[in-house]
Amino acid sequence: MAAQDQVAKGRIIPHMNSEHGDSISRYLEHFLHVSSFAARNAKLEDVSFSSLTIRSSGGRYTVPLAPPLASWSEARERLIAMDQEAVKGLDRSPITVTTYTRPRGWHLGVFLACLLGYFSFSRPANFQPGSYLYEILLKHVPSFAEFMAPKAYIALASMVVIHGTEAYLMATTKLRKHSVPVGSSLWWTWMSSTFIEGFCAFQRIDAIVRKRTKEVEGKKH
Repeated sequence: MAAQDQVAKGRIIPHMNSEHGDSISRYLEHFLHVSSFAARNAKLEDVSFSSLTIRSSGGRYTVPLAPPLASWSEARERLIAMDQEAVKGLDRSPITVTTYTRPRGWHLGVFLACLLGYFSFSRPANFQPGSYLYEILLKHVPSFAEFMAPKAYIALASMVVIHGTEAYLMATTKLRKHSVPVGSSLWWTWMSSTFIEGFCAFQRIDAIVRKRTKEVEGKKH
């Protein structure tokens, strides 16, 4: 029996860790109410008929299997059912986002324009003769520079509020839904990108989800 256990564990544990890390994190979040932040980097360490032993950024946890497995042949079906329950209970999508797509084409143009906006509006002096921005660009449109100089801080505050709201919506409606761990490098990358460029980041993450959805549906046929 011990030999059979080791063979089963040798098959289940590597497969779960390499292919279903998102599911392991969701087990912690749903069944043990571990935060998304603490459930980061979850790895399955051991499995028995009665429990899963998982280590994550938050520590080492034991997730009970209720009822216990009767045999190892039940493991795959049980783990799938547990993830489906977790997805529903956490109000998540079964599609997990694991990558970031850099802005390209006109998205890159928007990204750079927004960066320029943050820099330009950071100080009214940027709109006055003698500044790099004025001497390179704004000297060609002096009336615009004169108009914007006293309004720079208002424009900056508007950008921060609008893009901050978009970043909040990215976190709550996209990253959480698609199981991007709070505080992970991927989470910060998407959040920073959204705060800079705004809506274009939503278009790219939606494209990732559409592509992944087609891949999953294709495997069903």
